[in-house]
Amino acid sequence: MQISTEADEYRDGCWQREATRQIETAFDAERFVERVGFAACLTDARRPGPSLYVAVCGRRDAIMPRNVQKDPEASHTWLLKDDLIRRGKVFYGKLTGARTMFLAPRMIPYFHAIWGMKRAEESRRLSRPAQAILRVLRREWEMATSDLRDDSGVSDRKAFTRALDELQAAMLVVPSEVYYQPKFTYVWTLAVGRFPNELRRRIRRDVALREIARCFLAGAGMTVPGELARVTGLSRPDAGLGNRALVAEGVATTPSRGVYVLGSGLQIAP
Repeated sequence: MQISTEADEYRDGCWQREATRQIETAFDAERFVERVGFAACLTDARRPGPSLYVAVCGRRDAIMPRNVQKDPEASHTWLLKDDLIRRGKVFYGKLTGARTMFLAPRMIPYFHAIWGMKRAEESRRLSRPAQAILRVLRREWEMATSDLRDDSGVSDRKAFTRALDELQAAMLVVPSEVYYQPKFTYVWTLAVGRFPNELRRRIRRDVALREIARCFLAGAGMTVPGELARVTGLSRPDAGLGNRALVAEGVATTPSRGVYVLGSGLQIAP
């Protein structure tokens, strides 16, 4: 099933894939994330969903070059990402399936309801290296990568990276700063310190699935089989539950299996 021409044009507007609406500043980027709800950082036209890199390029066919260091658009996106981390107004982290994403504060409770972790579950669900890192951050609040590795006792770099990925996927830890001198490093902190209200809200799982689906469909216009799951990391059954909840609410229609169209009446390509 193909995305209709009308839906593609609708996405151009919502996801700022237009030369007249390119993202230039950190303020522009924050407004973009707030409006779309969630967005990838450095994905290109080969992956569906809103993307900061594509919005910086301002065209729907943007492809990330192999040598990203010499590409001005990729470099600009990377620097904007650093600015957004420092400003701390939107959530940034490597979420499920190693998807590096930005979340608007309004979407944090819904993503946390699906992928977050209660403190009582940490000893059972987190690896020992992840628990060791988390203990240090709860004591020190924030710490640079090398210091955190030393203080946690997780000396193996691969194990340390896996543990940090684990903590980010559970929305427990986020980067709060990035430095390039005297050497490149991230500073890590507790996510609840930056977004206490959003992460302490209790949301039912079915509500979270519906609101994630609503957020995506509002910007996509229509979604084809597997698309919502691929963009967000939801399982396909969960993505289907979220989309069907929108149909039951009258927000969307489903003209064929796995296809959901925003109630505004976008047309589907034959």
